[in-house]
Amino acid sequence: MDTRSPTAVPAETTDMRPHYALIGAGPMGLAMAKTLLEQGIPFQGFELHSDVGGLWDIDGPKSTMYETAHLISSKTMTEFADFPMEAHVAEYPSHRELKTYFQKFADRYGIREHYLFGAEVISAEPLGASGEGWRVTWRDGAGAEHTEVFAGLLIANGTLSEPNMPTFKGSFAGELIHSSAYRDPRIFTDKRVLIVGAGNSGCDIAVDAIHHGKSCDISVRRGYYFVPKYVFGRPADTMGGKIKLPMWLKRRVDGMILKWFTGDPSKYGFPKPDYALYESHPVVNSLILFHAGHGDIRVRPDIDRFDGHTVHFKDGTKADYDLVLAATGYRLHYPFIDKTLLNWQGHAPHLFLNCLHPLRDDLFVLGMVEASGLGWQGRHEQAEMVARYISALKQGTMAAKALKQEKGAGFRRMTGGMNYIDLPRMAYYVDKATYRTAVTSWIAALKGKPE
Repeated sequence: MDTRSPTAVPAETTDMRPHYALIGAGPMGLAMAKTLLEQGIPFQGFELHSDVGGLWDIDGPKSTMYETAHLISSKTMTEFADFPMEAHVAEYPSHRELKTYFQKFADRYGIREHYLFGAEVISAEPLGASGEGWRVTWRDGAGAEHTEVFAGLLIANGTLSEPNMPTFKGSFAGELIHSSAYRDPRIFTDKRVLIVGAGNSGCDIAVDAIHHGKSCDISVRRGYYFVPKYVFGRPADTMGGKIKLPMWLKRRVDGMILKWFTGDPSKYGFPKPDYALYESHPVVNSLILFHAGHGDIRVRPDIDRFDGHTVHFKDGTKADYDLVLAATGYRLHYPFIDKTLLNWQGHAPHLFLNCLHPLRDDLFVLGMVEASGLGWQGRHEQAEMVARYISALKQGTMAAKALKQEKGAGFRRMTGGMNYIDLPRMAYYVDKATYRTAVTSWIAALKGKPE
């Protein structure tokens, strides 16, 4: 919490209160905009790109999308409940289908008129204690800067735009890029390729490289659980049914299904996971195992060092490459606000239900939440809870006072008892059932209905 005394607002600053500043027009920003409109809360949206869609618009300046990218979850488990995807959309839609989906979502709910496009927020500072306002400075497409004061700040600029690029010993004489810069598989043509990292993007891109490169290897530091996209002809994530199994039994059942459909990845050189199923996000890709079984890709251990075109691995082996692509994930990045204001702890801000500041009621971080099967509907629920909380605070309801007290009293992340592995990408991971139960319970309370 910022304890400085209120700062005088410069004369050129426009006072936009009671509007809230909403940063970002990706899926989370759109969900937040929709729920703010439903609650009658005035806001001004800011989006760096020229349209909505966030990272799903490959032409966006911060997009990390690539031409062959598709959802790794099925559309029915991912879409907004009150805005289903059309029947002709593929079960695992491409990024282009999703860009269209979000554009239609914006049309349906009249969202665009509330946004400034081509607007880059460069700083956000509190004027004092919670409720005294936020000074937001932004730059338009012509480079001119503007400053406005808002009642509060809603941050929804995404979690997958700032590359987590590792440092390597030595120097590489070929081309070294992060997956965020990858767009088209033709960059692999006639090249010896090494993919570093076997997460979902790494495995997808490796399959691209197999079909276009001269050769392809993948460097893997730890083991993964591989999940097929289809089980018995249906999207795998739709197979859970209505029966909720305890985690020990779910692991046993799902582990058996994985053995049936993907076999033992260690057969192809992948290390065995040193953690239990669901303690890290699984890789939804069985094609990588298919190609490993056909000898199209070699699994390599962690990198020790570079020496020209030669990559030395930690098991003492080495090989030559023309292109190394680091699929090593992303870091949370909110460059326009001081990290101390976000109650940052470890790899991520420590916020109640991953969105509510423990002490401030005018600062919210949206979409900083991940869980297997959460989908955009789970994030929409987060947005609805925030919008209803803002509205209930103004009304002074008992539910708003109860939520304010609970978030200020100390809390833990909603892991549901899961022991998630200690990685930056898992720092804001939650257990879906535990998290959604808590969020929907608060929504019901803020509506004034019994839980």
